[in-house]
Amino acid sequence: MKKLLILGAGTAGTMVANRLAHLLEQGEWQITIVDQHETHYYQPGFLFIPFGMYGKNDVVKPKREFIPPGVEFITSPIEGVEPDLNRVKLVKEGRVLYYDFLVIATGTRTRPEQTPGLREHEWGKTIFDFYTIEGALALAKHLRTWRGGRLVLNVVENPIKCPVAPLEFIMLADWFFNEQGIRDRVELIYATPLPGAFTKPIASKHLGDILERKGVKVVPEFMIEHVDPDAKKIVAFDESELDYDLLVSVPLNMGDDVIARSGMGDELNYVAVDKHTFVSPKYPNVFALGDAAALPTSKAGSVAHFAVECFAENFMRYVDGLELLPTFDGHANCFIESGFGKGLLIDFNYDTQPLPGMYPLPGIGPFSLLQESEANHWGKMMFRWMYWNLLLKGQELPLPARMSMAGKWRN
Repeated sequence: MKKLLILGAGTAGTMVANRLAHLLEQGEWQITIVDQHETHYYQPGFLFIPFGMYGKNDVVKPKREFIPPGVEFITSPIEGVEPDLNRVKLVKEGRVLYYDFLVIATGTRTRPEQTPGLREHEWGKTIFDFYTIEGALALAKHLRTWRGGRLVLNVVENPIKCPVAPLEFIMLADWFFNEQGIRDRVELIYATPLPGAFTKPIASKHLGDILERKGVKVVPEFMIEHVDPDAKKIVAFDESELDYDLLVSVPLNMGDDVIARSGMGDELNYVAVDKHTFVSPKYPNVFALGDAAALPTSKAGSVAHFAVECFAENFMRYVDGLELLPTFDGHANCFIESGFGKGLLIDFNYDTQPLPGMYPLPGIGPFSLLQESEANHWGKMMFRWMYWNLLLKGQELPLPARMSMAGKWRN
């Protein structure tokens, strides 16, 4: 019996388990998935918690609820991967798991301790994050009684999970403080290491224009070196400074430490793989998917979904002795909540940056690309149901995994 081992039961790992459990012959394959945590979080929902739009129960479910029948689920931290021996060592009971094929989907997480001064005595008082459930809930409590001042949202360094989330946060903050009647007492600053609001020029211009209309000041190319929590300021490597009354940080994102312990990652603990097939250049039976992979595309749920669709079909070829096809094109598709019941949508891949247009049907939509609309807002809100009920369970959606130019307008 062949053994497929999946490390990580987050978005990518769970989707892989579900998709391959349906495709691989039962009785010929043993599929095992390992994760140290029992709880699955709908991470896009963290964004809404500080503004009272979601609560904890909206973003939490047991991971076991999404593991398909016949797949073994082991709860344990992972001590290390030994790819030369085709085995993984677990912390729990010193157990060793052997595999024929390994899928690494260990994700990425925030590391605030990597920025001097960020997670010290003011963490949870005047400094918060919203990329963790604890941070989002603490910030929600703080915002209920905050009466205004200078709010600085700072992205420490890229890549980060869901690159548009910081933009969404600052636009939702504009809406929230308007609703609270204190927007005139709040200064909103977006300090980013990027040269503009987003990584791609056309989208950056569109988003930058929206931020300007909302009265949000963008401070580009701000490379934070440390936080001075007593003076309430962040300091960049070039010695420029930004004062704040409330600092909302998107800390450095890094892959799981097990990747470093196993000697399989880059300086941020992401696994190098082919960007079209996800296979390791060193180990032909090792793959990395989702946020754990060192790919030149967004670390986002939509990318994981499109990647898993391409990978599953390719994997079935591979185990039959055929070559992997370069099927994944870096497709990313993200709704961007912009406040006041509206949102935007971007759709892009490795080669094509976000363009204006209509999606998914040319000229019809119902979603508009790079333009605010109520339909885009409801698309964003509807995604949570789709995530829990379709995506995690490996259901196919009527959307192509590869990006289409249909409906897009070239500027």
